Amino acid sequence: MGEEVDLQEFTPADRTRHREKVRRCLDVFARMLRDSAFDTDDPMTGLEVELNLVDDRGDPALKNAEALAAIADPDFQTELGQFNIEINVPPAKLREGGLDTFEGHLRRSLNDAEAKSAEVGAHLVMIGILPTLAAGHMAPQSISANPRYRLLSEQILDARGEDLAISISGVDRLDTTSDSILPEAACTSTQLHVQTSPDQFASYWNASQAISAIQLAVGANSPYLLGRQLWRETRIPLFEQATDTRSIELKAQGVRPRVWFGERWITSVFDLFEENVRYFSALLPITDAEDPLAVLEAGGTPELHELRLHNGTIYRWNRPVYDVTGPPDERAPHLRVENRVLAAGPTVADTMANAAFYFGLVRHLAESERPLWSQMSFSAAEENFHLAAQHGIDAQVYWPGVGQVRATELVLRRLLPLAQQGLDAWGVDAGTSDRLLGIIEQRCLLGTNGAEWFVREMEQRGSQDRFDALRATLLDYRERMHTNEPVHTWS
Repeated sequence: MGEEVDLQEFTPADRTRHREKVRRCLDVFARMLRDSAFDTDDPMTGLEVELNLVDDRGDPALKNAEALAAIADPDFQTELGQFNIEINVPPAKLREGGLDTFEGHLRRSLNDAEAKSAEVGAHLVMIGILPTLAAGHMAPQSISANPRYRLLSEQILDARGEDLAISISGVDRLDTTSDSILPEAACTSTQLHVQTSPDQFASYWNASQAISAIQLAVGANSPYLLGRQLWRETRIPLFEQATDTRSIELKAQGVRPRVWFGERWITSVFDLFEENVRYFSALLPITDAEDPLAVLEAGGTPELHELRLHNGTIYRWNRPVYDVTGPPDERAPHLRVENRVLAAGPTVADTMANAAFYFGLVRHLAESERPLWSQMSFSAAEENFHLAAQHGIDAQVYWPGVGQVRATELVLRRLLPLAQQGLDAWGVDAGTSDRLLGIIEQRCLLGTNGAEWFVREMEQRGSQDRFDALRATLLDYRERMHTNEPVHTWS
Protein backbone atom coordinates (compact mmCIF):
# COMPACT_ATOMS: atom_id res chain seq x y z
CA MET A 1 0.00 0.00 0.00
CA GLY A 2 3.00 2.31 -0.28
CA GLU A 3 6.13 3.48 1.49
CA GLU A 4 6.55 3.04 5.23
CA VAL A 5 6.44 6.24 7.31
CA ASP A 6 6.75 7.04 10.99
CA LEU A 7 3.78 8.06 13.10
CA GLN A 8 3.93 11.85 13.46
CA GLU A 9 2.02 15.12 13.51
CA PHE A 10 2.25 17.78 10.83
CA THR A 11 2.40 21.55 11.27
CA PRO A 12 1.18 24.19 8.78
CA ALA A 13 4.84 24.85 7.97
CA ASP A 14 5.32 21.16 7.13
CA ARG A 15 2.47 21.35 4.64
CA THR A 16 3.74 24.55 3.01
CA ARG A 17 7.26 23.16 2.70
CA HIS A 18 5.96 19.90 1.28
CA ARG A 19 3.74 21.62 -1.30
CA GLU A 20 6.70 23.65 -2.55
CA LYS A 21 8.85 20.51 -2.76
CA VAL A 22 6.17 18.55 -4.65
CA ARG A 23 5.93 21.35 -7.20
CA ARG A 24 9.70 21.42 -7.55
CA CYS A 25 9.66 17.65 -8.13
CA LEU A 26 6.98 18.13 -10.79
CA ASP A 27 9.15 20.68 -12.60
CA VAL A 28 12.11 18.30 -12.52
CA PHE A 29 9.89 15.46 -13.73
CA ALA A 30 8.81 17.58 -16.71
CA ARG A 31 12.45 18.24 -17.56
CA MET A 32 13.27 14.53 -17.27
CA LEU A 33 10.46 13.65 -19.67
CA ARG A 34 12.06 15.98 -22.21
CA ASP A 35 15.72 15.13 -21.66
CA SER A 36 16.31 11.94 -19.68
CA ALA A 37 16.76 8.39 -20.88
CA PHE A 38 14.03 6.27 -19.33
CA ASP A 39 14.52 2.51 -19.09
CA THR A 40 12.26 1.27 -21.90
CA ASP A 41 14.38 -0.94 -24.15
CA ASP A 42 13.02 -4.23 -22.83
CA PRO A 43 9.85 -3.56 -20.82
CA MET A 44 9.08 -5.48 -17.66
CA THR A 45 5.69 -6.50 -16.32
CA GLY A 46 4.72 -7.03 -12.70
CA LEU A 47 2.11 -8.63 -10.47
CA GLU A 48 0.91 -8.05 -6.89
CA VAL A 49 -1.88 -9.92 -5.12
CA GLU A 50 -3.55 -8.89 -1.87
CA LEU A 51 -4.76 -11.74 0.32
CA ASN A 52 -7.20 -12.27 3.17
CA LEU A 53 -6.54 -14.32 6.29
CA VAL A 54 -9.23 -16.54 7.83
CA ASP A 55 -9.44 -18.99 10.71
CA ASP A 56 -10.66 -22.58 10.52
CA ARG A 57 -14.31 -21.43 10.60
CA GLY A 58 -13.84 -18.98 7.73
CA ASP A 59 -13.98 -15.87 9.92
CA PRO A 60 -11.33 -13.14 9.56
CA ALA A 61 -8.06 -13.95 11.34
CA LEU A 62 -6.49 -10.75 12.69
CA LYS A 63 -3.03 -12.26 12.57
CA ASN A 64 -1.04 -10.72 9.75
CA ALA A 65 1.98 -10.00 11.98
CA GLU A 66 2.10 -13.62 13.16
CA ALA A 67 1.48 -14.93 9.64
CA LEU A 68 4.25 -12.81 8.11
CA ALA A 69 6.67 -13.89 10.83
CA ALA A 70 5.85 -17.53 10.11
CA ILE A 71 6.07 -17.10 6.31
CA ALA A 72 9.40 -15.23 6.60
CA ASP A 73 9.54 -14.36 2.90
CA PRO A 74 10.34 -10.78 1.82
CA ASP A 75 7.92 -11.12 -1.13
CA PHE A 76 5.10 -11.00 1.44
CA GLN A 77 4.27 -7.66 3.05
CA THR A 78 1.80 -6.19 5.49
CA GLU A 79 -1.41 -4.49 4.38
CA LEU A 80 -3.91 -2.09 5.96
CA GLY A 81 -6.00 -4.60 7.93
CA GLN A 82 -4.70 -7.21 10.33
CA PHE A 83 -6.61 -9.74 8.20
CA ASN A 84 -4.61 -8.75 5.05
CA ILE A 85 -1.20 -9.48 3.57
CA GLU A 86 0.21 -8.92 0.07
CA ILE A 87 2.59 -10.81 -2.18
CA ASN A 88 4.79 -8.91 -4.62
CA VAL A 89 5.88 -11.23 -7.41
CA PRO A 90 9.27 -10.35 -8.94
CA PRO A 91 8.89 -8.55 -12.29
CA ALA A 92 9.41 -10.48 -15.50
CA LYS A 93 9.56 -10.03 -19.27
CA LEU A 94 6.66 -11.59 -21.13
CA ARG A 95 8.85 -12.56 -24.09
CA GLU A 96 10.98 -14.64 -21.70
CA GLY A 97 8.08 -16.73 -20.43
CA GLY A 98 6.93 -14.12 -17.95
CA LEU A 99 3.37 -15.42 -17.59
CA ASP A 100 4.57 -18.94 -16.83
CA THR A 101 7.18 -17.51 -14.46
CA PHE A 102 4.54 -15.48 -12.61
CA GLU A 103 2.25 -18.49 -12.37
CA GLY A 104 4.90 -20.85 -11.08
CA HIS A 105 6.26 -18.38 -8.55
CA LEU A 106 2.79 -17.44 -7.29
CA ARG A 107 1.70 -21.07 -6.83
CA ARG A 108 4.88 -22.09 -5.02
CA SER A 109 4.90 -19.02 -2.80
CA LEU A 110 1.22 -19.26 -1.86
CA ASN A 111 1.42 -22.98 -1.13
CA ASP A 112 4.45 -22.45 1.08
CA ALA A 113 2.86 -19.45 2.79
CA GLU A 114 -0.36 -21.36 3.45
CA ALA A 115 1.50 -24.23 5.10
CA LYS A 116 3.42 -21.86 7.38
CA SER A 117 0.61 -19.41 8.21
CA ALA A 118 -1.76 -22.29 8.99
CA GLU A 119 0.52 -23.11 11.92
CA VAL A 120 -0.49 -19.80 13.56
CA GLY A 121 -4.19 -20.25 12.73
CA ALA A 122 -4.35 -18.11 9.59
CA HIS A 123 -5.32 -19.46 6.16
CA LEU A 124 -4.90 -17.54 2.88
CA VAL A 125 -7.90 -16.67 0.70
CA MET A 126 -7.81 -14.87 -2.66
CA ILE A 127 -11.13 -13.02 -2.95
CA GLY A 128 -12.02 -9.38 -3.58
CA ILE A 129 -13.92 -8.87 -0.31
CA LEU A 130 -13.92 -11.36 2.53
CA PRO A 131 -17.64 -12.19 2.79
CA THR A 132 -17.47 -13.15 6.48
CA LEU A 133 -16.32 -9.70 7.59
CA ALA A 134 -18.63 -8.28 10.28
CA ALA A 135 -19.00 -4.77 11.64
CA GLY A 136 -16.71 -5.57 14.58
CA HIS A 137 -13.81 -6.25 12.21
CA MET A 138 -14.03 -2.67 10.88
CA ALA A 139 -12.92 -1.04 14.14
CA PRO A 140 -9.67 1.01 14.32
CA GLN A 141 -8.01 -1.66 16.45
CA SER A 142 -8.02 -3.93 13.38
CA ILE A 143 -5.53 -1.65 11.59
CA SER A 144 -2.08 -3.18 11.08
CA ALA A 145 0.81 -2.12 13.30
CA ASN A 146 2.68 -0.27 10.49
CA PRO A 147 2.47 3.44 11.54
CA ARG A 148 1.73 4.49 7.96
CA TYR A 149 -1.78 3.03 8.08
CA ARG A 150 -2.85 4.70 11.32
CA LEU A 151 -1.34 7.98 10.17
CA LEU A 152 -3.11 7.76 6.82
CA SER A 153 -6.41 6.98 8.53
CA GLU A 154 -6.02 9.98 10.83
CA GLN A 155 -5.17 12.30 7.94
CA ILE A 156 -8.13 11.18 5.81
CA LEU A 157 -10.58 11.54 8.71
CA ASP A 158 -9.10 14.93 9.65
CA ALA A 159 -9.39 16.14 6.06
CA ARG A 160 -13.00 14.98 5.91
CA GLY A 161 -13.93 16.35 9.31
CA GLU A 162 -16.46 13.61 10.03
CA ASP A 163 -16.90 9.83 9.95
CA LEU A 164 -16.81 8.07 6.60
CA ALA A 165 -20.21 7.18 5.17
CA ILE A 166 -20.67 3.92 3.24
CA SER A 167 -23.87 3.58 1.21
CA ILE A 168 -24.19 0.86 -1.45
CA SER A 169 -27.39 -0.46 -3.03
CA GLY A 170 -27.49 -3.82 -4.77
CA VAL A 171 -29.75 -6.80 -4.17
CA ASP A 172 -29.54 -5.65 -0.54
CA ARG A 173 -28.67 -2.21 0.78
CA LEU A 174 -25.83 -1.22 3.09
CA ASP A 175 -25.71 2.06 5.01
CA THR A 176 -23.04 2.42 7.67
CA THR A 177 -20.36 4.76 8.96
CA SER A 178 -16.75 4.29 10.04
CA ASP A 179 -14.39 6.29 12.23
CA SER A 180 -11.34 4.93 10.39
CA ILE A 181 -10.38 3.89 6.85
CA LEU A 182 -10.52 0.23 7.89
CA PRO A 183 -13.34 -0.51 5.39
CA GLU A 184 -10.71 0.03 2.68
CA ALA A 185 -8.93 -3.06 4.02
CA ALA A 186 -11.92 -5.13 2.91
CA CYS A 187 -10.89 -4.44 -0.69
CA THR A 188 -8.23 -6.93 -1.80
CA SER A 189 -7.04 -6.64 -5.37
CA THR A 190 -4.76 -7.95 -8.07
CA GLN A 191 -2.43 -5.26 -9.42
CA LEU A 192 -0.88 -5.60 -12.86
CA HIS A 193 2.10 -3.47 -13.91
CA VAL A 194 3.27 -2.74 -17.43
CA GLN A 195 6.39 -0.68 -18.09
CA THR A 196 6.31 1.78 -20.96
CA SER A 197 8.20 4.66 -22.50
CA PRO A 198 7.19 8.30 -21.93
CA ASP A 199 6.07 8.50 -25.57
CA GLN A 200 3.81 5.45 -25.26
CA PHE A 201 2.55 6.00 -21.72
CA ALA A 202 -0.59 7.91 -22.70
CA SER A 203 -1.63 5.19 -25.12
CA TYR A 204 -1.18 2.45 -22.53
CA TRP A 205 -3.03 4.42 -19.85
CA ASN A 206 -5.90 5.36 -22.16
CA ALA A 207 -6.21 1.76 -23.34
CA SER A 208 -6.20 0.55 -19.72
CA GLN A 209 -9.00 2.96 -18.89
CA ALA A 210 -11.07 1.89 -21.90
CA ILE A 211 -10.88 -1.83 -21.08
CA SER A 212 -11.23 -1.60 -17.30
CA ALA A 213 -14.98 -2.24 -17.51
CA ILE A 214 -14.39 -5.42 -19.47
CA GLN A 215 -11.86 -6.59 -16.89
CA LEU A 216 -14.46 -6.06 -14.18
CA ALA A 217 -17.20 -7.86 -16.07
CA VAL A 218 -15.22 -11.05 -16.62
CA GLY A 219 -13.27 -10.94 -13.35
CA ALA A 220 -15.81 -9.75 -10.73
CA ASN A 221 -15.26 -11.47 -7.38
CA SER A 222 -16.70 -9.32 -4.57
CA PRO A 223 -20.47 -9.80 -4.25
CA TYR A 224 -20.88 -9.66 -0.44
CA LEU A 225 -20.00 -7.13 2.25
CA LEU A 226 -21.04 -7.22 5.91
CA GLY A 227 -23.57 -9.93 5.18
CA ARG A 228 -25.24 -8.06 2.29
CA GLN A 229 -25.34 -9.02 -1.37
CA LEU A 230 -24.45 -5.81 -3.15
CA TRP A 231 -22.61 -5.28 -6.46
CA ARG A 232 -20.85 -8.12 -8.27
CA GLU A 233 -17.64 -6.11 -7.72
CA THR A 234 -18.50 -4.31 -4.49
CA ARG A 235 -14.81 -3.36 -4.10
CA ILE A 236 -15.36 -0.50 -6.50
CA PRO A 237 -17.98 1.56 -4.61
CA LEU A 238 -16.53 0.52 -1.25
CA PHE A 239 -13.02 1.70 -2.07
CA GLU A 240 -14.37 4.91 -3.59
CA GLN A 241 -16.23 5.71 -0.38
CA ALA A 242 -13.80 4.33 2.21
CA THR A 243 -11.05 6.87 1.39
CA ASP A 244 -13.25 9.84 0.47
CA THR A 245 -11.86 12.97 2.13
CA ARG A 246 -14.76 15.11 0.88
CA SER A 247 -17.70 16.23 2.96
CA ILE A 248 -21.13 16.46 1.31
CA GLU A 249 -20.54 20.15 0.71
CA LEU A 250 -17.21 19.59 -1.03
CA LYS A 251 -18.79 16.94 -3.25
CA ALA A 252 -21.44 19.48 -4.24
CA GLN A 253 -18.68 21.93 -5.14
CA GLY A 254 -17.16 19.42 -7.55
CA VAL A 255 -14.01 18.60 -5.58
CA ARG A 256 -12.40 15.47 -7.05
CA PRO A 257 -12.37 12.22 -5.05
CA ARG A 258 -9.08 10.55 -4.12
CA VAL A 259 -10.29 7.23 -5.56
CA TRP A 260 -10.74 8.38 -9.08
CA PHE A 261 -11.48 7.01 -12.52
CA GLY A 262 -10.34 10.34 -13.97
CA GLU A 263 -12.10 12.83 -16.23
CA ARG A 264 -10.33 12.82 -19.61
CA TRP A 265 -8.12 10.95 -22.01
CA ILE A 266 -4.51 12.08 -21.65
CA THR A 267 -1.72 13.00 -24.05
CA SER A 268 1.20 12.54 -21.62
CA VAL A 269 2.01 10.95 -18.28
CA PHE A 270 2.69 14.50 -17.10
CA ASP A 271 -1.06 15.20 -17.31
CA LEU A 272 -1.74 12.76 -14.46
CA PHE A 273 1.03 13.91 -12.13
CA GLU A 274 0.10 17.54 -12.80
CA GLU A 275 -3.54 16.79 -11.93
CA ASN A 276 -2.37 15.15 -8.71
CA VAL A 277 -0.52 18.30 -7.68
CA ARG A 278 -3.21 20.71 -8.85
CA TYR A 279 -6.29 19.00 -7.38
CA PHE A 280 -5.16 17.14 -4.25
CA SER A 281 -3.64 18.34 -1.00
CA ALA A 282 -1.03 16.14 0.64
CA LEU A 283 -2.18 13.55 3.16
CA LEU A 284 1.38 12.71 4.22
CA PRO A 285 3.42 15.95 3.90
CA ILE A 286 6.79 14.35 4.61
CA THR A 287 9.71 16.18 3.01
CA ASP A 288 12.97 14.48 2.06
CA ALA A 289 16.38 16.14 1.99
CA GLU A 290 17.03 15.39 -1.70
CA ASP A 291 17.37 18.37 -4.03
CA PRO A 292 16.00 16.79 -7.23
CA LEU A 293 17.30 19.52 -9.54
CA ALA A 294 20.82 19.32 -8.12
CA VAL A 295 20.81 15.53 -8.49
CA LEU A 296 19.63 15.79 -12.10
CA GLU A 297 22.15 18.48 -13.05
CA ALA A 298 24.93 16.40 -11.48
CA GLY A 299 24.07 13.57 -13.88
CA GLY A 300 22.13 11.48 -11.37
CA THR A 301 18.57 10.21 -11.27
CA PRO A 302 16.39 11.96 -8.67
CA GLU A 303 14.09 9.80 -6.56
CA LEU A 304 11.36 12.48 -6.50
CA HIS A 305 10.29 11.21 -3.06
CA GLU A 306 7.54 13.75 -2.48
CA LEU A 307 5.95 13.36 -5.90
CA ARG A 308 5.89 9.57 -5.51
CA LEU A 309 4.54 9.67 -1.95
CA HIS A 310 1.78 12.07 -3.01
CA ASN A 311 0.94 9.88 -6.01
CA GLY A 312 0.61 6.89 -3.65
CA THR A 313 -2.24 8.60 -1.77
CA ILE A 314 -4.32 9.24 -4.91
CA TYR A 315 -6.00 5.99 -5.81
CA ARG A 316 -6.59 5.99 -9.54
CA TRP A 317 -7.89 2.69 -10.91
CA ASN A 318 -5.02 2.94 -13.40
CA ARG A 319 -2.23 4.68 -11.56
CA PRO A 320 0.86 6.25 -13.16
CA VAL A 321 4.08 5.12 -11.50
CA TYR A 322 7.51 6.78 -11.63
CA ASP A 323 10.21 4.59 -10.13
CA VAL A 324 13.99 4.33 -10.02
CA THR A 325 15.75 0.98 -10.12
CA GLY A 326 19.22 -0.45 -10.52
CA PRO A 327 22.46 -0.52 -8.50
CA PRO A 328 23.59 2.73 -6.81
CA ASP A 329 25.96 3.73 -9.61
CA GLU A 330 23.51 2.82 -12.41
CA ARG A 331 20.14 4.08 -11.18
CA ALA A 332 17.67 4.54 -14.04
CA PRO A 333 14.13 5.96 -14.10
CA HIS A 334 11.18 4.15 -15.59
CA LEU A 335 7.43 4.60 -15.99
CA ARG A 336 4.68 2.06 -15.71
CA VAL A 337 0.91 1.78 -15.60
CA GLU A 338 -0.40 0.09 -12.45
CA ASN A 339 -3.74 -1.52 -13.28
CA ARG A 340 -5.66 -1.78 -9.98
CA VAL A 341 -9.07 -2.79 -11.31
CA LEU A 342 -9.27 -6.51 -10.56
CA ALA A 343 -10.20 -8.38 -7.42
CA ALA A 344 -7.94 -11.08 -6.06
CA GLY A 345 -8.66 -14.69 -7.06
CA PRO A 346 -10.42 -16.98 -7.29
CA THR A 347 -7.39 -19.17 -8.20
CA VAL A 348 -3.86 -18.67 -9.47
CA ALA A 349 -5.06 -19.98 -12.85
CA ASP A 350 -7.84 -17.35 -12.93
CA THR A 351 -5.41 -14.65 -11.85
CA MET A 352 -3.03 -15.49 -14.66
CA ALA A 353 -5.89 -15.63 -17.18
CA ASN A 354 -6.90 -12.13 -16.10
CA ALA A 355 -3.28 -11.00 -16.45
CA ALA A 356 -2.90 -12.49 -19.92
CA PHE A 357 -6.15 -10.89 -21.08
CA TYR A 358 -5.06 -7.48 -19.78
CA PHE A 359 -1.46 -7.58 -21.04
CA GLY A 360 -2.51 -8.78 -24.47
CA LEU A 361 -5.47 -6.48 -24.96
CA VAL A 362 -3.76 -3.36 -23.64
CA ARG A 363 -0.77 -3.89 -25.91
CA HIS A 364 -2.90 -4.35 -29.02
CA LEU A 365 -5.09 -1.32 -28.32
CA ALA A 366 -2.17 0.91 -27.27
CA GLU A 367 -0.36 0.22 -30.51
CA SER A 368 -3.41 0.32 -32.79
CA GLU A 369 -3.24 2.77 -35.69
CA ARG A 370 -6.67 4.21 -34.84
CA PRO A 371 -6.91 4.60 -31.07
CA LEU A 372 -10.05 3.25 -29.46
CA TRP A 373 -10.30 6.32 -27.24
CA SER A 374 -10.58 8.55 -30.30
CA GLN A 375 -13.90 6.81 -31.00
CA MET A 376 -15.28 6.79 -27.46
CA SER A 377 -16.06 9.52 -24.95
CA PHE A 378 -14.35 9.34 -21.58
CA SER A 379 -17.72 9.54 -19.85
CA ALA A 380 -18.82 6.39 -21.73
CA ALA A 381 -15.75 4.54 -20.44
CA GLU A 382 -16.52 5.65 -16.89
CA GLU A 383 -20.17 4.64 -17.18
CA ASN A 384 -19.10 1.24 -18.52
CA PHE A 385 -16.79 0.87 -15.52
CA HIS A 386 -19.48 1.31 -12.90
CA LEU A 387 -22.08 -0.72 -14.81
CA ALA A 388 -19.63 -3.62 -15.05
CA ALA A 389 -18.84 -3.35 -11.33
CA GLN A 390 -22.55 -3.47 -10.54
CA HIS A 391 -23.62 -6.28 -12.88
CA GLY A 392 -20.45 -8.29 -13.44
CA ILE A 393 -20.60 -10.93 -16.14
CA ASP A 394 -24.16 -9.92 -17.07
CA ALA A 395 -23.16 -6.30 -17.75
CA GLN A 396 -24.02 -4.51 -20.94
CA VAL A 397 -21.52 -1.88 -22.08
CA TYR A 398 -21.10 0.64 -24.88
CA TRP A 399 -18.40 -0.12 -27.45
CA PRO A 400 -17.39 1.91 -30.54
CA GLY A 401 -18.76 0.46 -33.78
CA VAL A 402 -21.05 -1.89 -31.86
CA GLY A 403 -23.20 0.20 -29.53
CA GLN A 404 -24.74 -1.46 -26.48
CA VAL A 405 -23.56 -5.06 -26.16
CA ARG A 406 -23.21 -7.75 -23.52
CA ALA A 407 -19.66 -7.70 -22.21
CA THR A 408 -19.33 -11.46 -22.70
CA GLU A 409 -20.40 -11.24 -26.34
CA LEU A 410 -17.94 -8.40 -26.93
CA VAL A 411 -15.12 -10.45 -25.40
CA LEU A 412 -15.92 -13.57 -27.41
CA ARG A 413 -16.42 -11.90 -30.77
CA ARG A 414 -13.91 -9.06 -30.71
CA LEU A 415 -11.60 -8.75 -27.74
CA LEU A 416 -10.18 -12.24 -27.30
CA PRO A 417 -8.67 -12.24 -30.81
CA LEU A 418 -7.17 -8.81 -30.12
CA ALA A 419 -5.73 -10.02 -26.82
CA GLN A 420 -4.21 -12.99 -28.66
CA GLN A 421 -2.56 -10.65 -31.16
CA GLY A 422 -1.24 -8.52 -28.30
CA LEU A 423 0.29 -11.52 -26.55
CA ASP A 424 1.87 -12.56 -29.85
CA ALA A 425 3.41 -9.07 -30.07
CA TRP A 426 4.81 -9.50 -26.54
CA GLY A 427 6.40 -12.79 -27.66
CA VAL A 428 4.28 -15.02 -25.41
CA ASP A 429 4.31 -18.74 -26.23
CA ALA A 430 1.19 -19.71 -28.19
CA GLY A 431 0.43 -22.62 -25.87
CA THR A 432 0.44 -20.34 -22.84
CA SER A 433 -1.75 -17.75 -24.60
CA ASP A 434 -4.26 -20.36 -25.72
CA ARG A 435 -4.49 -21.92 -22.27
CA LEU A 436 -4.96 -18.66 -20.36
CA LEU A 437 -7.24 -16.91 -22.83
CA GLY A 438 -9.23 -20.15 -23.01
CA ILE A 439 -10.14 -19.62 -19.36
CA ILE A 440 -11.57 -16.19 -20.18
CA GLU A 441 -13.46 -17.70 -23.12
CA GLN A 442 -15.05 -20.37 -20.95
CA ARG A 443 -16.06 -17.87 -18.30
CA CYS A 444 -17.90 -15.91 -20.97
CA LEU A 445 -19.50 -18.97 -22.57
CA LEU A 446 -20.69 -20.35 -19.22
CA GLY A 447 -21.49 -17.03 -17.58
CA THR A 448 -19.45 -17.91 -14.52
CA ASN A 449 -16.84 -15.85 -12.70
CA GLY A 450 -16.03 -15.74 -8.99
CA ALA A 451 -18.95 -13.49 -8.07
CA GLU A 452 -21.50 -15.56 -10.00
CA TRP A 453 -20.28 -18.81 -8.46
CA PHE A 454 -20.48 -17.39 -4.95
CA VAL A 455 -23.99 -15.97 -5.40
CA ARG A 456 -25.28 -19.24 -6.88
CA GLU A 457 -23.82 -21.23 -4.00
CA MET A 458 -25.42 -18.86 -1.51
CA GLU A 459 -28.78 -19.36 -3.21
CA GLN A 460 -28.41 -23.10 -2.59
CA ARG A 461 -27.97 -22.31 1.10
CA GLY A 462 -30.89 -19.91 1.24
CA SER A 463 -32.53 -21.64 4.21
CA GLN A 464 -29.48 -21.14 6.43
CA ASP A 465 -28.57 -18.16 8.59
CA ARG A 466 -26.84 -15.65 6.27
CA PHE A 467 -23.48 -15.66 8.06
CA ASP A 468 -23.50 -19.44 8.51
CA ALA A 469 -24.10 -19.73 4.76
CA LEU A 470 -21.32 -17.26 4.03
CA ARG A 471 -18.88 -19.22 6.18
CA ALA A 472 -19.81 -22.53 4.57
CA THR A 473 -19.57 -21.11 1.06
CA LEU A 474 -16.23 -19.45 1.81
CA LEU A 475 -14.77 -22.69 3.15
CA ASP A 476 -15.95 -24.46 -0.01
CA TYR A 477 -14.41 -21.63 -2.06
CA ARG A 478 -11.09 -21.93 -0.19
CA GLU A 479 -10.94 -25.68 -0.77
CA ARG A 480 -11.59 -25.24 -4.50
CA MET A 481 -9.08 -22.38 -4.65
CA HIS A 482 -6.35 -24.80 -3.60
CA THR A 483 -7.15 -27.16 -6.48
CA ASN A 484 -6.19 -24.34 -8.90
CA GLU A 485 -9.02 -25.42 -11.19
CA PRO A 486 -10.48 -22.27 -12.83
CA VAL A 487 -13.73 -21.02 -11.32
CA HIS A 488 -15.79 -21.79 -14.43
CA THR A 489 -15.13 -25.51 -13.79
CA TRP A 490 -16.47 -25.44 -10.23
CA SER A 491 -19.76 -27.27 -9.99
